[in-house]
Amino acid sequence: MSKRFPLVLCAVVSLALTGCALSPQQLTPQPKLKTELAAVGQGQPVVVHVADGRASPDLGTRGGLYAETSAISVPSANVLPQLQAQAEAAVRLLGFTPTPDARDVPRLTVTLAELKYQSPKEGVYVTEADIAAVMQAEVQNSGRRYTGRYTATLNQRFGMAPNQETNTRLVSDVLSDALTRLFKDPTIGQMLAE
Repeated sequence: MSKRFPLVLCAVVSLALTGCALSPQQLTPQPKLKTELAAVGQGQPVVVHVADGRASPDLGTRGGLYAETSAISVPSANVLPQLQAQAEAAVRLLGFTPTPDARDVPRLTVTLAELKYQSPKEGVYVTEADIAAVMQAEVQNSGRRYTGRYTATLNQRFGMAPNQETNTRLVSDVLSDALTRLFKDPTIGQMLAE
């Protein structure tokens, strides 16, 4: 038996194990509004508030043989500033002026209600992921209230386990879709304009 055989065997076993065990990923998604909006406002002030309504920053796992080591998370601090900036930009496109907290001013609250990432639990390799985002909008104006929920989903197949950059892009895309659906709801602009 060659002296190199144990080294080769060790290298093969090491590669096999790293293919199964995936390290945790903490993502910083960059959601962006993906549509033009018709201006319905006349520059009126609107308070825009973005909140995280999720029970946990954990989205799920990337699956694989050791799924418990492959958690994916998006802490509030990694997503709320970008969502706030995009929500304010959308409100400007609708023809309103985002303003600091004030009384007797229309208010739009955008809540990230859910963000999930699921891979098949069976099998050694990660071959696909289902990613979903749910956002909720609440408009308050002159004693009236409107609430809507907006969902975006994506099923992505992989040839190999996705790295952090790929997962960041995929989660950003799903968040962008949910945010775009929210601001394409014509009732939001109408309620803010009343």
